[in-house]
Amino acid sequence: MFDELALAGREHLDAAYVGGYDRKTGFDADSADEVRLLCGLGLGEHSTLVDLGAGTGTLALAAAAICRRVVAVDVSPEMVLATKEKVAALGVSNVECVQAGFLSYEHQGAPADFVYSRNALHHLPDFWKAVALQGIALMLRPGGILRLRDIVFAFDPPEAERFIRDWLNSGRGRPDEGWTRAEFEEHLRDEHSTFNWLLEPMLERAGFDVKEADYGSRRIYAHYVCVKTDGNAPSRPKR
Repeated sequence: MFDELALAGREHLDAAYVGGYDRKTGFDADSADEVRLLCGLGLGEHSTLVDLGAGTGTLALAAAAICRRVVAVDVSPEMVLATKEKVAALGVSNVECVQAGFLSYEHQGAPADFVYSRNALHHLPDFWKAVALQGIALMLRPGGILRLRDIVFAFDPPEAERFIRDWLNSGRGRPDEGWTRAEFEEHLRDEHSTFNWLLEPMLERAGFDVKEADYGSRRIYAHYVCVKTDGNAPSRPKR
């Protein structure tokens, strides 16, 4: 099988980096907004949510206050340890921490109602993205929701120079202030973000109806709401 840990990003295996991860990403406030969005999509007291690429568990813990069961999955042992420490400190009883990747996670119990993934799928090359999306569809009940957020290039190759230049120029000056230009450059060299016109057919072939697709003004970062279909032909979202 593909070695997800080897391409997880060396910083995600570093305890010092993981310790400052929440401050760097600013996910705390953002996760509250994401949970409100999920609640609007039906997340509730009887729901099961699987967070793939859960990082330090910020979204998982925010969702745990709403739903019955949360599974926080991350390939990095340091990230899983950080989540376990948060769970223990807060005395939360409905969050399960699993060290696994998209390809190695084996869902146990009833099908999930929601799968959430943010800034993780890009670690997989496109072949393995397609395999991972099939696995996500299999763990969801019919009508279940995939909320996917990631770096996705929503432009055509001739436009790449302009959009990538603007993105690189938006980098912060220091790593502790956010993502720097050097980190963006490293992402382009070493990671596997893809075009939206490649990713979205993968989603549809896996059995999802892409209900919402928002690329933002930079057309670099995509937010998707996808519904697992019951076999009917999916419709394309309105842009």
